[in-house]
Amino acid sequence: MEGSETIRPDKDGPVIVQEAWENLGIYTGVEKREGTYWVRTERGGAAVEFVTDDMLRIKYFLGNDPEMSTTVAIDPAAAAGGEVQAQLEETEGGVRFRTASLEVTLDKLGLSMTVRDLSGTVLAEQKSITFSPDGSAFGVYDMPQDSHFYGLGEKSSFLDKRGERYTNWNTDVYAPHMPEIEALYESIPLLIHMHGGISCGLFLDNPGRSDFDMRSHGVAFTVSCTTGSYDLYFINGPELKDVVKRYTALTGRINLPPKWAIGYHQSRYSYMNQQEVLELGRTFRAKQIPCDVIYLDIHYMDEYRVFTFDPVRFPDPAGMIRELREMGIRIVPIVDPGVKKDAKYPIYQEGIREDHFCRKLEGDLFFGEVWPGTSAFPDFTDDRTAKWWADQHAFYTELGIEGIWNDMNEPAVFNESKTMDLDVMHRNNGKPLTHEELHNIYGLLMSKSTFEGLKEQLDRRRPFVLTRAGYAGIQRYAAVWTGDNRSFWEHMAMAMPMVLNMGLSGLAFAGPDIGGFAHHTSAELLIRWTQMGVFFPYCRNHSALETVRQEPWSFGEEAEAILREYIGLRYRWMPQLYNLFHEAAVTGLPVIRPLILEYPHDPNVTNLCDQFLLGDNVLIAPVYRPDTDHRAVYLPEGTWLDYWTGEAHEGGRYILAHSPLSVLPVYVKAGSIITEGPLKQHAEDGADDAVTFHVYGAEAEGDFAASYRLYEDDGVSYGYEVGAYSELELKVRAEQGRLVLSYAYPHRQYEANRERLRFVLRRPKFRPAEVEGLGQVTLEQMEQGALGWAVDGRSGDLIIQVQDRPEGGQWAVISA
Repeated sequence: MEGSETIRPDKDGPVIVQEAWENLGIYTGVEKREGTYWVRTERGGAAVEFVTDDMLRIKYFLGNDPEMSTTVAIDPAAAAGGEVQAQLEETEGGVRFRTASLEVTLDKLGLSMTVRDLSGTVLAEQKSITFSPDGSAFGVYDMPQDSHFYGLGEKSSFLDKRGERYTNWNTDVYAPHMPEIEALYESIPLLIHMHGGISCGLFLDNPGRSDFDMRSHGVAFTVSCTTGSYDLYFINGPELKDVVKRYTALTGRINLPPKWAIGYHQSRYSYMNQQEVLELGRTFRAKQIPCDVIYLDIHYMDEYRVFTFDPVRFPDPAGMIRELREMGIRIVPIVDPGVKKDAKYPIYQEGIREDHFCRKLEGDLFFGEVWPGTSAFPDFTDDRTAKWWADQHAFYTELGIEGIWNDMNEPAVFNESKTMDLDVMHRNNGKPLTHEELHNIYGLLMSKSTFEGLKEQLDRRRPFVLTRAGYAGIQRYAAVWTGDNRSFWEHMAMAMPMVLNMGLSGLAFAGPDIGGFAHHTSAELLIRWTQMGVFFPYCRNHSALETVRQEPWSFGEEAEAILREYIGLRYRWMPQLYNLFHEAAVTGLPVIRPLILEYPHDPNVTNLCDQFLLGDNVLIAPVYRPDTDHRAVYLPEGTWLDYWTGEAHEGGRYILAHSPLSVLPVYVKAGSIITEGPLKQHAEDGADDAVTFHVYGAEAEGDFAASYRLYEDDGVSYGYEVGAYSELELKVRAEQGRLVLSYAYPHRQYEANRERLRFVLRRPKFRPAEVEGLGQVTLEQMEQGALGWAVDGRSGDLIIQVQDRPEGGQWAVISA
C-alpha cells in the first residue's frame, strides 16, 4: 500500500526555481530624522548617516524602515560621536550629500552609490545593489585595472587579495590550512581598496555570512550577505594609514596590554600535570631562557569541565601558580564555551536554573558534542548571561590567574556543520535573532565577557585574553592567534601576510603558533620560525599531542643557544615593542606592518609579504625555506643599516642577504632611533629599567634631524589612564659640524627604576672628536657605571652615558 508520500513534490529531487533578484526600485523621496537621512524608493530605501566627514554609514533595506542600532563591532565611543552636517541636494538623476571631505551620490534608479572627493575623483563606485526574495543582498563595485585589496582579517594566501574570494563565517578548520581556504576562525568584513594612488575601506557590519569576491567578475568586485542587514560603512583615505586609523576609531583599538603579555609564551596540547608544568618553569629559569607565560590546555580540567582543575593531575593549583609567579611566570588556562551536560556539575546546574544556555525557538536546549561530551552553550548575546559567565572567572582570579585563553568559540561543535544549529535562537537583549544571523559575533561576545570579568576581579591590574574566534571589534577585548596551523615551512610563510592583513584590520595584537601546532617541527624550522616570531606582536610556541617536543631546548645545544639569543632579543627590544603597542592603542596603527602601509606609492611592495616592518623603520626579512643561507631582501627608499654589522645599503632595490642559521636579516632605516633595554628573564623584572637609544646613520651636516618619544608606565595597572606614565622625548639635529642631542620629559608621572641613560650613534657618517660637557671614558668604565663618552673601536659607534635627570639635558658631539 502506498500513501501520499509517493507523490510528495520533492520526491524526484528539489524543484529548481530561478531566484528573482531585484533592485530597490525608483526613488520616491528623502527626509532627515534624528541625524539619519531616509532615502526611499518604491520597494525600500537606504538609511544614510555620516559618522564623520570622512566616514559614511548606509543601510540598505527592502520593505519597512530598519532598526538602526549598531552591532557590538562598533565602539560605543564612535557611536556616540557628534552629528555631522551634510549638505543635501536633489539632482535630475540622484540624491547628493556633501561633507567637508566627501560627495556621495545615490542614483534614483536603485540607489547605487558613488563616492567622490571634493575634487571630483571617484573613490568608490557601486554599480548596483540587489536583493533576493530570501533576504540575501548583493553589491557590485567597480574594480579598476590597478586595484589592490587588503584587510579582511585572518585570511590565507598572499597580502594583496585581488583575484581571491573569501567567506566570512567563523569556522573550526583543523585541516587543511591552505591558500584556497575561504573561511577560518575570524571574520573581519573590512575590505581596503587601493586604486589610482588612493585608498578607501568598505566595512559590511553583518555578523552573519558574508562574501567578498575579487575573482569572479573581471572588472568588478562584489560584497554580499545571505541574511541580515546590508549595513555598509565607507571609510575614506586617501592614504592606507588613514583608512586603518579611521576604521579602528570606528571599531575600537587594542587596550594597552600588561607588559608580561608581550613576553614569550610557552604552550603545548597539553602539559599533563602539575609536576610537568613546574619542571617546565624551572627549566626555563635554569637555562636562562626568558619566559612570561605557560599555558594549560584542556587536560588541566576535571573531565574537560570549564572552571575546574583535575584533582589528580593538578592537586594544588594555587601552590603551583604561586611557585611559578615567584619565578616571574604566569599561568594562562584554556576556557571553552561548551558546558558539560552533567546534573552534578554546579556550572551546568546554575546555567539551567537561571536559563543561561542557548535554546531553539520551541524552548528546547541546544546540545552539541565537544571535548566534555554533550554540552550546552551560554547565550552571550544576553547581557545577563555574559555577566554570569564573567563572574565565573573568579574561580581563576582567586588562584592568582590574570589571563584566559578562549578556544572553540566559533562556536565549534563536533557535527557535520562544525557549529551550532542555524535555527538556534539568541535572546540578543530582547531582540531575538537566529544563530545564522549572529554566528560571527559569538566568539567576540565570549571574549568580551571574559575580559570584563577579569578586569572587574583583578583590582585595577590589566587582564590578558587570547581568542581563536572573533569579529570586527574583537581587538578591544582580546589578542588573536591564527589557530591550528602546521609545522610546515609553507605555514610559516603564510603567517606573514595573514598577520599583516590582521593588523590592517584592527587586530594589532596577533600571531601564529611558533614552530607550528600540528605535524612535527624540526630544529631548523623552529629556529627560523622563532626568529620571525619574536618580532610578531603575539609570541607563543605551541604544539599538539603526539608531535615532537618543541620547547627551546628540544633540539640540542646549538639550537637552544640560537633560540635563547632570539627570545632574549625580544626582551631586549621590549621598550621598543611596548612603545609600538602604545602607538597601536592610541592610533590604531599595527605593531608590524606590510611595506605598502609605509610606502603606498612604491609599486614593488603592493604584494610584498615575505618581509615586514616593525613599526615604520625596522625591516625584518625572515628565512622561510629549509637549507637556505641567503635570501633576497627588498629595501625601500632611503639608506638601511644592517642591524648586526652596521653595513649601510641604499634602498629602492633588492639586495642578497647572507643569513646563516643563526642570523635573521634585520635592517634599520638611517635617521631612525631605536630603544633597547637590558636582557630580562621576564617582563616584570623591574630591577633595571635602563634604556639605550640607538641613533642610526647620524650626520653632523645638512638638515639631518631625528626624534623619538619613549612611552613608559608600570606595565601592570590602569594608572596610565589617570596620568601615571612618562614620555621621554629625544631630539637629534645637525648644526654646523656638530650633532646636538637633547632629551626632555614632557610628561613624567611615572618614574622608571634607573639612574642612567645611554645613547649610541650607530655608524655615524662623521668621526666624533669630543662631546661637549662630558669626559671620555673607556668602555669598561662605562659598563661599571661611569658617565661620559667612548668610541667602540670595532664598530666606530659613539656611546654616551649620562645621568637620567627629570629636567633632561643637552650635549653637542663635535665632528673631527
